[in-house]
Amino acid sequence: MLYKHFKQIILPALLLAALLIPTVGQRPQDEFQNFRQRRRGQSAQQQEQVGTSYGEYTFVRTIYDSPARGYGRRGYGYGYGGGTWTTDYPEADNNFIVGLREWAGTNLKIAPRPEQIAIMDDRIFDYPIIYFVEPGFLELSDEQAARLREYVARGGFMFFDDFWGVYEWENLETQLKKIWPEGGYTPKDLPLSHPIFHSYLDVQEVVQVPNIYNAMRGETSEKGGIVPHYMGVEDKNGRIVCFISFNCDLGDAWEWINDSRYPVKYGLPAYKLGINVVIYAMSH
Repeated sequence: MLYKHFKQIILPALLLAALLIPTVGQRPQDEFQNFRQRRRGQSAQQQEQVGTSYGEYTFVRTIYDSPARGYGRRGYGYGYGGGTWTTDYPEADNNFIVGLREWAGTNLKIAPRPEQIAIMDDRIFDYPIIYFVEPGFLELSDEQAARLREYVARGGFMFFDDFWGVYEWENLETQLKKIWPEGGYTPKDLPLSHPIFHSYLDVQEVVQVPNIYNAMRGETSEKGGIVPHYMGVEDKNGRIVCFISFNCDLGDAWEWINDSRYPVKYGLPAYKLGINVVIYAMSH
C-alpha cells in the first residue's frame, strides 16, 4: 500500500533534519563544477546500473502515451518505445541521481538505478514521486486519469517538466482536468518564499533553463515560451501535489551536465530546483 510505504519514508521533522545533514544551502559553485568534472568521461553504459535497486528515494520516469517521439543525445526515441516520455533518457535520470548523492550531500538513501513505470502499472503506488517529461504531448485515457487521481489521493506527487508555449500548456491543462474533472486543482505560480524553494537549497530566482542547443546559441526560450514559470497544484487540503516547470527544460540540464558546452549558470539552478522538489515531496 502506498500509505504504508509513505509512512516508512516520509520522516518526522526531527528525523528529517538529521537526514539532511550536512546541509549545503549555499554550497559554493566550484563544488558543483567539481561534480560536473567527475561526470565527464563516463559513458552511458558506465552510468547505468543493473540489478535490483532499492532506496528511500527512487527516480521514477513515467511512461505515458503521446503522438510524438522523444529526443535525447542518442536520437529520437532511441530504443525505448519512441514516445516523448523518453526525452533525455537515460542520461538525465542517471546524472540527477548522482547529483543527489555526490553533490547535494544528503544522507537520503538514493536508489542507484532509476525506474520507468507505466501509469497503469501497480508498482506506481510504491513510489511517492513520479516525473513526467514533455507533458505538452501527454495523452491520458479516462482509465489512466483515474489512476493518477488515485495515486495523488493516496499521497503521490507528480513532477512535470520541459514543455513550452501556448499549445503545450493548454494540453497539460486538458490532461489535469481529466485527472480532476470536478475542478479545484488549478496550477498557479508559486512565490519564491514558498517552502519548496527552501526545503534544502535556496532557490532565489526563476531561471529559464534551456536545452543544450539553445544554450550554445545564447538563447533560452523555444516555441514562443518566453516567460519561465515554477508552478504548483494544491489539493483541497492545501498540499502541493504537483510541481510544474513550464517554459523550462530541467531534464536537458541534467542530461548534459557532463558536457562543458552546457553553461553552469543553467545547470546549477536545474539541479538545485530538482533536489528541492524531491526533498519537499518526501517530507510533506
